[in-house]
Amino acid sequence: MEKGGGFPLVAVGISNDRSSQNALKWAIDNLIAKGQTLILLHVNTHGSGSQQHAPTRDYKGAEEPHMKELFLPFRCFCTRKDINCKDVVIEDHDVAKAIVEFVSQAAIEKLVVGAPSHHGLMRRFRGSDISTNISKGAPDFCTVYVVSKGKVLSVRNSVRAAPALSPLRLQIQNQVNIRADPVNHQHELEAKGGTTPKALRLHDESIKSPFTRGIHGKSYPDYSQTETDISFVSSGRPSIDRAFLPKLSNHSKDHEHGFEQGQTAVRFIEPYYHGNEFSTNSGDNSTSSWSSQNMDDVEAEMKRLRLELKQTMEMYNTACKEALMAKQKALDLDRWKKEEEHKLEEARLAEESALALVEREKAKCKAAMEAAQAQQKIAELEAQKRRNAEMQAHKEAEEKKSAIKTFVTSFRYRRYTIEEIEVATKHFAESLKIGEGGYGPVYRCYLDHTPVAIKVLRPDAAHGRTQFQQEIEVLSSIRHPHMVLLLGACPEYGCLVYEYMANGSLEDRLFRRRNTPPIPWQHRFRIAAEIATGLLFLHQNKPEPLVHRDLKPANILLDQNYVSKIGDVGLARLIPPSVANSVTQYRMTSAAGTFHYIDPEYQQTGMLGVKSDIYSLGIMMLQIITAKPAMGLARYARGAMENGTFLDLLDPAVTDWPADETMKFAEIALQCAELLRKDRPDLATEVLPELNRLRSFGEEDMQYRRLKVSIQDTMGDTHIQQNG
Repeated sequence: MEKGGGFPLVAVGISNDRSSQNALKWAIDNLIAKGQTLILLHVNTHGSGSQQHAPTRDYKGAEEPHMKELFLPFRCFCTRKDINCKDVVIEDHDVAKAIVEFVSQAAIEKLVVGAPSHHGLMRRFRGSDISTNISKGAPDFCTVYVVSKGKVLSVRNSVRAAPALSPLRLQIQNQVNIRADPVNHQHELEAKGGTTPKALRLHDESIKSPFTRGIHGKSYPDYSQTETDISFVSSGRPSIDRAFLPKLSNHSKDHEHGFEQGQTAVRFIEPYYHGNEFSTNSGDNSTSSWSSQNMDDVEAEMKRLRLELKQTMEMYNTACKEALMAKQKALDLDRWKKEEEHKLEEARLAEESALALVEREKAKCKAAMEAAQAQQKIAELEAQKRRNAEMQAHKEAEEKKSAIKTFVTSFRYRRYTIEEIEVATKHFAESLKIGEGGYGPVYRCYLDHTPVAIKVLRPDAAHGRTQFQQEIEVLSSIRHPHMVLLLGACPEYGCLVYEYMANGSLEDRLFRRRNTPPIPWQHRFRIAAEIATGLLFLHQNKPEPLVHRDLKPANILLDQNYVSKIGDVGLARLIPPSVANSVTQYRMTSAAGTFHYIDPEYQQTGMLGVKSDIYSLGIMMLQIITAKPAMGLARYARGAMENGTFLDLLDPAVTDWPADETMKFAEIALQCAELLRKDRPDLATEVLPELNRLRSFGEEDMQYRRLKVSIQDTMGDTHIQQNG
């Protein structure tokens, strides 16, 4: 704002609270240099609201006594810091809207606003505070700093330079230049004329304009104002400007193809200086004729008006050039948009073709698998017939029973021999071992040219044999996209063959074992919805509901695309449908599962029901967003929610948590983790619909980010080609 435009325009929003003082102090310490001029901006919401709907808005200084009293401490602080300041008062009921409009019209490059410290966290969740609305609505050439307690709470950086032409900005800068040294201006006029011009002593006399002869009683209006006022009018220059209107119209003929609509001339009301006093040409009792005015003053005034006209025409030419450039950019952007639409259409057609090819390949594979299974069944039946013919008569009944059992079991899953498993695991080599389950090691290998995970039962496992048989019975009888797929088994040696899940367990990924990258919040919302979907499938099992009883992150497996599947159903129990959701639940003699995930009511009473799994789901959902151990997690989360510090519990590895949606996710998790079963929500009607909504929110955000990156990459390639 110095003469010559060496500094950017900086404004600070002020009010009568502590946050404005902190914002001003921070701006002076970090943004303002000595001698630079700072704009103090205040919105008076108690004024008349009629100005809000006027076509143009007046930005005035602190004229009323209570306004001057409001600005006084801020001006004193700026004076001590050797900072010039200008007061701006806006009459409006909407504070954020008024500040955004002023920033846009004045081309403010840096704006500092204060944020109240009380209940700041809850304000951020609701998104209703003034500072947030200003940051969202400010133009993209303005950098907005939100300051609280002397520290920057948030920064909204600008993405382009401020417009070179802004009438309001030029008038602010001209006002600063005019008011910079009124005494020197008077000396210059005295040097030209020999004495102080009579035009500068208008506090004693009034002057009649020679250009308004014939218009009786026409004089300059009273535009008196204080030194700190910033006032603009939307009409032309009165009286004296009309004499030069023909010259302005002659110069405008060269630019008749520029801005074709009528322009509203915005001029700064230039005050006169007399000594150290600041006043305008208000009417006095004395009247003097223009004939007594020195002709030198008239010539000086005409030179100044010619210079002002020249500057105005230069600004007009520059505006026309910028308008043409903007139009060309718009045409280029439209052409680029059409090219992108064409590329997207080609990509869509290619995707449809690829999907059709995949469907055909899947159909061929399914037909081949069905043929292989049919051949295998035929071979097993023929072998069984030969064995039955050679067996003794007294074993015929047992052989028939075994044949029937073998037929039924093999129909549900494939039986592998121990020799096949030994060859696949290289005799259970340690290099292929990928983990240790609750009752044995897990190996990764290939069977039938397919990556699989083989779980082997240890001989010394106490209850492993019962869980092994239970897991075979459950997984071989159900199929669901979010349940681990059982490919086969070797019952004689306690081996289970699963589909291989590339990303291991959810517990390993949450705690980032083996230095794996953190899971994005969009995937975490989707994983929670998938787990709830698979759990609802178990609870709606026919003819009897199935309770998992050991739901935890270690039993949730993730494939290469982070699609989650529920595994380890060895502790699952069928309960009668008549007591699935009743108060009197199915009583178990002993509670089973992992301690911190077991339903407290089930642990104390032995009453098992589908809502026992809801408690485990709630604890696991809290772990999904906090990545913290399960011990005491529900109690800590409730305390943080009551204190308004729950965001501090979130996984710090993820930096872009959506505050509102994450809080809703946490509220559902805490409802599921209630101690009493009757206080927990229903999975099908309350929990799953909200989780599906959060999953859709995360997927839309991820698609938007991918599209944004793709557009930026495309624009970068286009820019490189053009430069090349």
